[in-house]
Amino acid sequence: MNQFNTVIIGGGPAGLGLAYPLHSAGQKVAVVEENKWGGTCPNRGCDPKKVLLGAVEAQVKSDQLVGRGLNQTPQINWPQLMKFKQTFTDPVSDNSRAGLVSAGIEVFDGHASFVDEHTLSVGEQTITADRFVIATGQRPGRLNVPGDEYLLTSTDFLSLPTMPAKIAFIGGGYIAFELAAIAAVAGAEVHIIHHNERPLKQFAQAAVAELMNQLEAKGVQFDLNVETQSIKREADQTVIQAPNYELTVDQAFVTSGRVANADTLNLAAIGVEADRHGIVVNDHLQTAQPNIYAMGDVVAKRIPKLTPVSGFEAAYLSQELVESGAAIHYPEIPTVVFGMPRLAQVGISWQTAQEQSDKYRSQVSDMTNWFTYKHLNEPLAKAWMVVDKQTDQIVGATVISNEAETLVNYLTQIINTGQTMKQVKEQVFLYPTEASDLEYLG
Repeated sequence: MNQFNTVIIGGGPAGLGLAYPLHSAGQKVAVVEENKWGGTCPNRGCDPKKVLLGAVEAQVKSDQLVGRGLNQTPQINWPQLMKFKQTFTDPVSDNSRAGLVSAGIEVFDGHASFVDEHTLSVGEQTITADRFVIATGQRPGRLNVPGDEYLLTSTDFLSLPTMPAKIAFIGGGYIAFELAAIAAVAGAEVHIIHHNERPLKQFAQAAVAELMNQLEAKGVQFDLNVETQSIKREADQTVIQAPNYELTVDQAFVTSGRVANADTLNLAAIGVEADRHGIVVNDHLQTAQPNIYAMGDVVAKRIPKLTPVSGFEAAYLSQELVESGAAIHYPEIPTVVFGMPRLAQVGISWQTAQEQSDKYRSQVSDMTNWFTYKHLNEPLAKAWMVVDKQTDQIVGATVISNEAETLVNYLTQIINTGQTMKQVKEQVFLYPTEASDLEYLG
């Protein structure tokens, strides 16, 4: 009989990150997956995107130095780049599944649906367990307009055999900006279509404006305040229609957000609450059904839905499900829009600092002419810093540059350890590096 201590639904970073430690703790564990083992990030998300961005980075950095030591800019060979990407993605699913089997963890392939709070059906099989952990992640959202079926997704983009001459991304979030940066450098005419005038609303408006300017310089066109109403496919081209707007492209991609994979698990039958943001949990990642937990991107939460956050939650549950303890506590979590340049942030937002100027000191540093960036001839590098006036601690930062994620990672550690500006300035870092610039930012 398929009876387990813990069954994990979802074989992505969260599910795998929990299965192994629970198995090591002596539990009988099973993992269920209906799609690719390993999850979104290594198969059709952050990892393949970063492989493609690697070529973009090399091209942009070379272009910045043409006439300054380099003679010409290398061009991206998209089919070759996709073959290189596949060397990373193709083995993921089989290797992820095989790793579980080799460790003695049982695996089930198929769609999971709850029968009751202790019983799960997977295809023709029935599984029972003391507890379940839902880690089913998210999928690309849809527009739900006439002709929506003609729109491709980010998954499709990351597997394009050739780069279309003209493409559009409908939606102005992280994914649109990142894929647009790749496509533009790869030679496509690129449009980002957004329903209002404020894309990337999670970031400081001034920083987003800087990023948009940089992307426009690379050929990305922003079509703002365009509410897409219908899609048509005509003669191998896609036509996007809105009031007083029509655009014909070779391919169009929907990048208007992601949807939690919580709607096909039969959760209502077992009293587990889910809304449009995902499954509702308490501060122990426990649903309304005490023996059922959820973690990762499928959870309704305000903090960023990122692969490292899923791993953090898996590490928490690996202890919680062995010996119940304290509620989960999240550190400040950095986020980044990858591209050239990157836009990254952590902690108290710039907008909050402006609204609470009695509490926070805010400072903008234009780092473009600092040696760290100028020796690479970068066109832009800026930092928006937030410091607590009472404690002199750095509490927030937004950075735009080709190396923004590196600087924000340093700042994340500084914020989470509660360092003051005085303590930062007492450190000695290698020069010239992003770290050696920290003392000048506050």
